[in-house]
Amino acid sequence: MTDPYAQHQFQQQAGPVAAHTYPCGGCGARVQFAPGTSVLKCPYCGFRQQIAASDRRIREIPFAELAVLPRKPVGSIGAYVLACQRCAARSETNETASLCQFCGAPLVVDATATGQIVPEGVLPFQLDRAHLRQSLGKWTSSRWFAPSALKKVTEAESTKSTYVPHWTYDSQTVSAYSGSRGEYYYVTEYYTDSEGNRKSRRVRRTRWYPASGTVARAFDDVLVAGSLVLPGKRLDDLAPWPLPEAAPYQPQYLAGHFALRYDVEPENGFEEAKRRMAPIIAEDCRRDIGGDVQRVDAVDTRHNAVTFKLMLLPVWIATYVYAGKNWQVLVNGRTGEVHGERPYSKVKIAIAVVIGLLVLGLVAYFVFRSTGSHPH
Repeated sequence: MTDPYAQHQFQQQAGPVAAHTYPCGGCGARVQFAPGTSVLKCPYCGFRQQIAASDRRIREIPFAELAVLPRKPVGSIGAYVLACQRCAARSETNETASLCQFCGAPLVVDATATGQIVPEGVLPFQLDRAHLRQSLGKWTSSRWFAPSALKKVTEAESTKSTYVPHWTYDSQTVSAYSGSRGEYYYVTEYYTDSEGNRKSRRVRRTRWYPASGTVARAFDDVLVAGSLVLPGKRLDDLAPWPLPEAAPYQPQYLAGHFALRYDVEPENGFEEAKRRMAPIIAEDCRRDIGGDVQRVDAVDTRHNAVTFKLMLLPVWIATYVYAGKNWQVLVNGRTGEVHGERPYSKVKIAIAVVIGLLVLGLVAYFVFRSTGSHPH
């Protein structure tokens, strides 16, 4: 993809790589994408430049095309060496969008020149820094046993608006299964109680029957994180993502923000996607078996019409220091969902334990009084 505003040059270890930056039409500085809008805005003079609508469409790529896509394995790509035309400084980065370390100019690597698969879509940031502080404030206020110093995370300077690569997968699955269907029935049992009386009771038992069959399901946009830089479980917890609101990829959405390049190949991502589909398919099998209870012994799944695409999803990364340790918090840049690490306050926990013991003591005291018991 070419861009008439390209002003910076990047250089990979194996050769030069083009990049984009966007000069301000008002003061000559650099404009940045403004979250929650469709414009590039100058942080100095306020000049606004509309992002032109793209004639591209977000495409679902047939998985079979992976064999013919021109791409380099993750491990063969070195750091990008960039030269900033604004201040002439040089620095290295593994990110596909960054800021000049010396003058702060926004830099976006030309995705077609990275040797990696080009993103199909981007979900632009909706939350700006003001809304980020609100989301973090709600999160910190709900952490009961966190130290009071945790409140400062709402004003943390170490926050980065980062686009994180994710793979999405579609698959038409057909699964043959074998297992058993359990049906409840009841019998009457007789027993003798402790006083020698003969009594009866109804006991539930299960009668099992062999079962087999085939189920089908269409999976759409199964998400798998394409970066190992951030904790995968915490990224998953930021879901759901409003993927239908994504825009066809344009580098302008990355201007002034950071973007990670993927380090999970799409083939490996699909293996993880299949693991995420498996519990849903197993539940389909149990539903198809019927009865009162089910056993699924074996499932053989065929994946048909598999497609994939690379998406960039917005994540605010906030880090803060407490007790000499770095703690990380991730915020969904679209919905404000927050998940992260937090310390526990030993003082607050101790106070809670003391209060709990006092409450138990008061309850015991009033119970004794109500029953007329008095301690000697």
